[in-house]
This record gives sequence, structure tokens and C-alpha cells, in this order.
Amino acid sequence: MNRLSLPTPDQAPAASRPVLNQIQQAFGSTPQMFRTVAHSPAALQAMWAFFGALGGGTLGAKLGEQIAVAVADRNRCDYCLAAHTALGRKAGATSEELRAAQQGESADPRTAAALRFALQLVEHRGQLQDADLQALRAAGFTEGETVEILAHVALNLFTNYVNVAFQVPVDFPPVPLSRAA
Repeated sequence: MNRLSLPTPDQAPAASRPVLNQIQQAFGSTPQMFRTVAHSPAALQAMWAFFGALGGGTLGAKLGEQIAVAVADRNRCDYCLAAHTALGRKAGATSEELRAAQQGESADPRTAAALRFALQLVEHRGQLQDADLQALRAAGFTEGETVEILAHVALNLFTNYVNVAFQVPVDFPPVPLSRAA
């Protein structure tokens, strides 16, 4: 059960309503995660702007969703795993690619390097080794793309923590976590 209420747009703080309207238009509904975050207009605006900024980034939607799936699985976030699996399919990822991403793997060497790097960030709380960055460079990622991968991880940590901490009910088709409890 959700630990915070799920305000409708009419119940949300006035400053959250324009953002909830944008989310409604983008998704055709208002996912419960955004309704939960709407309690704080600043947090909702930040989250939505972060999604928008990264959506216009250089990595592309498919890789962004694969990173999100890997981070969600690592953090045991059922909500984000379900949401980003659905969004990953819309971005062109196959079910097999998304299952592999849950493990931090990919048949594509460049994608595999990005997923390994993302999970290194999560597992080691940003405490990287020089070799982690060298592996990403060797896979052809620029410094800008490296920062963008880190930004995807940071956004997904935010959304994972919202959904796990507040036990937000999943409103996307469920996907089993790959990691044992």
C-alpha cells in the first residue's frame, strides 16, 4: 500500500497541477509515481524537467531505458522496472534486450559498457576506479555521454527511491525482478 496519498490533479498543490497536466498529456494518464511526488511541487517539477532534459540527450531513448531497467533491477524497484520495460519496448528494445539489461548485459558491446558503468555507479555509490572510465572511453563514449549516463543513473535512483520508500502501487504491466532477495 502506498505510504503517501495519491492526490488527483484537483487535490494536488496548485503549483503541481500544470506539471501533472503535462504528464497526463504525455502518458494519456497520470502514473501513480508522479501523483505521489506531486505533494512537493519542487520535486515534481525537478523530476519532470530531468526526464525532459535527458529525453533530448545524445544517448537515445533505447539506451536510456536499458540503463533505467538495469538500475531498477539492481535497486529492486518493481515500479520502475515495470515502467521502464514498457517504455523500453516503445523505444525499440526487444524483450530479450530488456531482460539482459536487468542483468547489466547486452549483446551490443557499447550498450554493455554503458550498463556496466551504470551499475558500477550504483554498486559503489559513485566511487569509481580509473578503469571504469577507461572502459567506457574504449567503448567509444565521449565525456559528455559519460556525464549523461551518470545523469540517467541519478534520475533513476531518485525515482527508484520514491517508489520503494513510499511503496507506490505499480500501474504498468509487472515484470519480475531478476535479482534474488
